[in-house]
Amino acid sequence: MAEQDKGLPMTAKWNPEKLRQEVAALKELEGKPFTARAGGYIKRTGPGLLQSAMTLGAGSAAASVMAGASFGYKLLWVQPVAMFLGIMMLAALGNIVLTTGERPYKAFGRELSKTLVFLWALGTIVASVVWHFPQYTLAAGAVRDLVGTVSEAQMEATTGGLTTIGLIASWLTGFLILSINIFTTWNYGSHSRGIKIYEWFLRGIIALIILSFGVVVLVNIADIQWREVFNGFFGLYGVPKVVAAPGLEPKHLDSITLVLGMLGAAVGINMTFLYPYSLLAKGWGKHHKTLCRWDLGMSMFLPFVLVTSLVIIAMTVSGVYDPAKEYVHAGMSPLDASKSLAEVMGAKLGRAVFDLGLLGMTCGAISVHMVVCGFTVCEMFGLEYTVKRYRMFTLVPAVGMLGVVFNIGSVIWFPIVASAFCFILLPIAYFIFYLLNNKESYLGEGMMKWPKRELFNVVLVVALFVSLVGSVIGLNKKVIKPIKGMLEKPAASEPAPAENPTK
Repeated sequence: MAEQDKGLPMTAKWNPEKLRQEVAALKELEGKPFTARAGGYIKRTGPGLLQSAMTLGAGSAAASVMAGASFGYKLLWVQPVAMFLGIMMLAALGNIVLTTGERPYKAFGRELSKTLVFLWALGTIVASVVWHFPQYTLAAGAVRDLVGTVSEAQMEATTGGLTTIGLIASWLTGFLILSINIFTTWNYGSHSRGIKIYEWFLRGIIALIILSFGVVVLVNIADIQWREVFNGFFGLYGVPKVVAAPGLEPKHLDSITLVLGMLGAAVGINMTFLYPYSLLAKGWGKHHKTLCRWDLGMSMFLPFVLVTSLVIIAMTVSGVYDPAKEYVHAGMSPLDASKSLAEVMGAKLGRAVFDLGLLGMTCGAISVHMVVCGFTVCEMFGLEYTVKRYRMFTLVPAVGMLGVVFNIGSVIWFPIVASAFCFILLPIAYFIFYLLNNKESYLGEGMMKWPKRELFNVVLVVALFVSLVGSVIGLNKKVIKPIKGMLEKPAASEPAPAENPTK
């Protein structure tokens, strides 16, 4: 193994003495009482924040809004279970990287398949670029709704499209978010202090998200049915059954598909590539394994569960959820939900606060998409990491800023191809992590011992199966059905002989 393939020339190069001090402090923590250890680990967390920011984007917002609007508290259990399974797979990946200290792109290619790791990296870039667009779309929509609510300015033209004020607000949003994220992501790749700045930026973003959705819930706290929250959070309702009724299409009846899709979509393909590189960027190694587990729990699992639960509860207590209309609200978007909050905290405040939460979610996700592209492109082309190269490649997904005025879904083949690529690759990536985490010739002393290894493998197999089911559902929903629609559209558009074509 070539020395240049180990680690990243970041913290380990910029501040080796501080890294040695951190390792010594971690060894000292092992002998302290639980509360002291917990405090010591929590203040040293970091890489999990990038994962949290990436997964708390437009997709999580839409899934949580739909779950809350459709079934109230009953699906509170889904997102925690989904993230737990995702974190277990990332824990396996973390164990591999922290044991070997190798950059995974070359190492996994050597141990398994160069073709598979190339597709893994390519899928990461495709996902980051394509799903960059909807982040900007949601961010611009949230700002337009926010500005329109506060100033009562007309953002959308009556004939469709945006007014001049709406266009100005959209473009300003895009340029402002891009400028902020260029500053923070470029700092991340430049020096050890920049990594700290970026991590505190993400902590601030996550705090804004929690505060925004928390305020909506807090204002309605008297209306919360805590027993129902408990039942929903611990899965006592299971998967709600939708009773067929006149006017309900099949997509409104399939609650099982909704749940399985949510379970399989908590972790994206680009998150699996980013995670090991964010560990190496911090200079973490085998002495950081316990810290790594704390980091996943406190910086990724807890914020994700808290935010998604708050959104679901907000949908329930604010009146968006109607027990008389308990079916899958397939068309409900986060902005639709925001408009439904006008009566919750006054005509303006409820929507404004919710919009701020959505804006925070998209801003965090956009920044992490940029970071992962900075690492991935270097690895794909075999380029040694330098600050200039990293900064240049962070701008690869910046084309997504066009999403402030352009809906990528209108170019239907683009998201179809991206979805097909990413949904197929995620279970393959999970399988790679499972195999390498159990390859004794590669991990050596890093292998888990019986019975922990067997129990952990059971969880990994469940996570792999769920990701496979989620991918099949995603492929059917976002690839197969749209393609069928495209093929059937020409025939459906031909007028029936007995009808008046001008009708």
